[in-house]
Amino acid sequence: MVEAAVPDGGRSLSRARTATVVSLASGMAATLLLPAVGLSRETDPWRVVSGAAGLAAFAVVLAVALRTVVTPAPSGRSRRRLRLAYAAVAVLAVPLVAPVAVGTWPTWAWLGAAVVGGVPLLGSFRLVLPVVAAALAVAGALAAWTGTSVTRSLLVTGTVGLGVAAVNGFQVWFWELLVQAGQGRAAQARLAAAQERLRFAGDVHDLLGHHLTVIALKAELAARLAPTDPQRAGREAGEAQRLAATALAELRRTVHGYRRVDLVEQLTAVGEVLRSSGVKCTLVPPPVELPPEAATQLAVVLREAGTNVLRHSRAGWCRIEIRREEDVVRMTVTNDGVTATAVADRHSHGLTGLADRLAGAGGHLRTRCADGVFTLEAIVPVAA
Repeated sequence: MVEAAVPDGGRSLSRARTATVVSLASGMAATLLLPAVGLSRETDPWRVVSGAAGLAAFAVVLAVALRTVVTPAPSGRSRRRLRLAYAAVAVLAVPLVAPVAVGTWPTWAWLGAAVVGGVPLLGSFRLVLPVVAAALAVAGALAAWTGTSVTRSLLVTGTVGLGVAAVNGFQVWFWELLVQAGQGRAAQARLAAAQERLRFAGDVHDLLGHHLTVIALKAELAARLAPTDPQRAGREAGEAQRLAATALAELRRTVHGYRRVDLVEQLTAVGEVLRSSGVKCTLVPPPVELPPEAATQLAVVLREAGTNVLRHSRAGWCRIEIRREEDVVRMTVTNDGVTATAVADRHSHGLTGLADRLAGAGGHLRTRCADGVFTLEAIVPVAA
């Protein structure tokens, strides 16, 4: 079972989750069809009703187990309750299902195979061995008691059950690998951000540490000289003031350099993220280097536009083009796969805030949608 929270890793992980659930549900549904065959061969209506009730109860618990498999961080209490319910339903199914179609169809033997096959949905694959041993014992005892073939019942419960359990265990294991990979990418991103913060903090420490130390010494010297040499004390105080102004200017330059964004690198990063999510991405970078201020404004819009493509559309392709036209820079982001709901969401605070930001820099933001294709256009003055 998955212990850590499943990251909101985008549509790829969501599709993998859906595929896992569909695959597991299809396999278990096919397994339950075989004991259901016994209902069609039973002539006693009461046995048909009791058998159907037992199969329905097991199917409900199995559906809950399927949902739990892909649920982020299910609590230990929930899993314990699910295991108890699974065991209770399996035991209850013995008197309800075992009498169905006795002598003509090994109904409970097939249900025993389903019970064994569903065990990987409850936790570790090691639980399969004790469960299959118990299921084989019940299947053999019921076959001997009803006078049917013991060998046939054991083969059905053992071989089919272990086969289904192996397939389900592999699918659960593969899903957990996908979740762990997503968690690893998220942790890597957090680590990179933390390392960048540490780098910036170190730069600020090195910059201010030197200047503040010298300023403190100059101020201390000026204080000692004030009673005996006022002129030199004034010079030392003026030097401390000059150093403070220099430190402030250098700090501003450091922060400005930290905030500056390489637009081409940002464009490449957005393209890689889109391609990794299954979107065919075409990138047209600016032919010449843009002014830092304009590049920074467009980089912010580009990040928001890439996020919108992933969150608010089912895009199959995306084209991002940046070109300079006389005294302005124009960035156009176009993608398909836009639904009516996504179009309504385009008026969210994200794009509204970007429009206000560009307006403050003398630019503007435009959006339009036609035939499921959404276009975002950002225009920034070169001198912004």
